Amino acid sequence: MIRITEQESKYHHIDQMEVLDILKSINNEDKTVPLAVEKAIPQIEKLASAVAERMKNGGRLFYIGAGTSGRLGVVDASECPPTFGVPFDEVVGIIAGGDKAIRRAVENAEDDDVQAWVDLQEFNINAKDSLVGLAASGTTPYVVGGLKKAKENGVLTGCIICNEGGPVVEASDFPVEVVVGPEFLTGSTRMKSGTAQKLVLNMLSTTVMIRLGRVKGNRMVDMQLTNHKLVDRGTQMVMNELHVDYKKAEDLLLRYGSVRKAVEAGTK
Repeated sequence: MIRITEQESKYHHIDQMEVLDILKSINNEDKTVPLAVEKAIPQIEKLASAVAERMKNGGRLFYIGAGTSGRLGVVDASECPPTFGVPFDEVVGIIAGGDKAIRRAVENAEDDDVQAWVDLQEFNINAKDSLVGLAASGTTPYVVGGLKKAKENGVLTGCIICNEGGPVVEASDFPVEVVVGPEFLTGSTRMKSGTAQKLVLNMLSTTVMIRLGRVKGNRMVDMQLTNHKLVDRGTQMVMNELHVDYKKAEDLLLRYGSVRKAVEAGTK
């Protein structure tokens, strides 16, 4: 399999470039990423629709990946509860090598094609759930093995990769292939490939949560009130919905714990 993500950079002698030229070159490459994502929107639509349907029926969403891909999955999963008010076990990110691999690479973790399914078993993954494999190359054994076992057990499978085809795609019901081309720094998939995966994860989880009713209008009405900024944001939302002053809105918000509940209480 030809991995575009491993092909040589179009830029040569970058170690001899001036700082401004390095920055402009990286930026020029980054500009191509949203266009690559745009081409994959039909695939993203299918995956998001299928995941939302599973979750409406009580399923959960899991991400698995290694290295940068795994870290991106963990980040997206960890941001769903505070942003959308979902339980912490409803969207789960798992990285090869365990949580310690978030900060420091774990040697050979991505080459184990059995461990992902072992890791998923700790969460009692089942046929109601969805599993999205994240692998820039599309060949990571940890991800391939996890997707294959999940598919065998009735779990809906998808992937977000930056090559065309490969074993990860073959193991996915709903593959998303965002082909961003060679990296500025040859093989450094934390760059364009990582950016592409982050963009798709934003699209996927946000779309799914909207379809699950976790957004009203364009507001995060179920967000967790974990700091002063978010309390102020929520208060402003309640003010706008109920046409009350700041103090009244804040009192309702703090009493009921969410914008949604505060608005519902204020309209009774």
